[in-house]
Amino acid sequence: MADYRVVVVGAGAVGEEMLKVLRERNFPASETKVLARSARHQVFDGREFDVQPTTAEAFDGIDFAFFAGTEGEKGASQLFGWEAVQRGAVVIDNGDDFRMDPRVPLVVPEANGDALENHQGFVSNPNCSTIQMIVALAPLHRRAKMKRVVVSTYQSVSGTGSAAIAELKQQIKDWAEGNPIEAKEYPYQILCNVIPQISKLKDEFPGYYGEEIKMIKETRKIFNHPTLGVSATCVRVPVLRGHSEAINVQFEEPISVEEARELLANAPGTCVVDDPGNSEYPMPLFCEGKDDTFVGRIRQDGSAPNTLDMWVVSDNIRKGAALNAVQIAEEMIARGLVKR
Repeated sequence: MADYRVVVVGAGAVGEEMLKVLRERNFPASETKVLARSARHQVFDGREFDVQPTTAEAFDGIDFAFFAGTEGEKGASQLFGWEAVQRGAVVIDNGDDFRMDPRVPLVVPEANGDALENHQGFVSNPNCSTIQMIVALAPLHRRAKMKRVVVSTYQSVSGTGSAAIAELKQQIKDWAEGNPIEAKEYPYQILCNVIPQISKLKDEFPGYYGEEIKMIKETRKIFNHPTLGVSATCVRVPVLRGHSEAINVQFEEPISVEEARELLANAPGTCVVDDPGNSEYPMPLFCEGKDDTFVGRIRQDGSAPNTLDMWVVSDNIRKGAALNAVQIAEEMIARGLVKR
């Protein structure tokens, strides 16, 4: 395989996870650089990097530019993304700036890798909560076309960033020591609480917060199904890492629990953990650092025809961000879509 020159833009949790995934999957990189807002020496995944400032010239000679969308680099793709493309790089963007741009494929390789065929040098990673839902729904949708999806998410604080992780840890410490608990990252303390708000209200979908709208619009785009009924309620929970989702999905034709379980067990990127009688089901406690999207509690919804319920858990930093981005690059290489 050819060796590619790679840059990761963003020195936060997702950027570090991208570097880790690139190494673990033996991505064919001859050079890997890290860009951020300022120059510094930093250790990622046990390796030392000289982080360089993000400039247009830094993308010269680069084959793949992964925009992590973290550590203040959210929006970096707005400043440098298309410039990097003009300089010859393929941009894979974890931010949300271009997800709904008609020029930009929005890709989960297990579901819609074909969307890469007409790329213009810029590809978007979907939202973390969308990615894991898509991985679980794709094999079922291929068998019995979806008609409607209702999802409730239980999202960890790592989805907000490193400051939110630190705040939850501090709140645990303060609670244990009987000290006052401060909340800065969320409207309320997250410890011993759940907060049914992620992002802000949007006029486009009255009553829905931004994260919920992302799941609606991104799901429709990925499946190329603009009339698909999708409703989402997104909730922040006091979990450090790993998102959970309760999904209710109605199909246009019948699909049994047994068939759904078999389809998911044989699908790429999924792992079925579904023995509720023995208390075996997916949980974020056990998904950290793992590539798969875990599916369990698969059951028929007796209140509606052709409808299944399921419980889906995944590592939001890994499959929900870094891994999916690297898999996009791998898919592009496998399809011969990267010019050298």
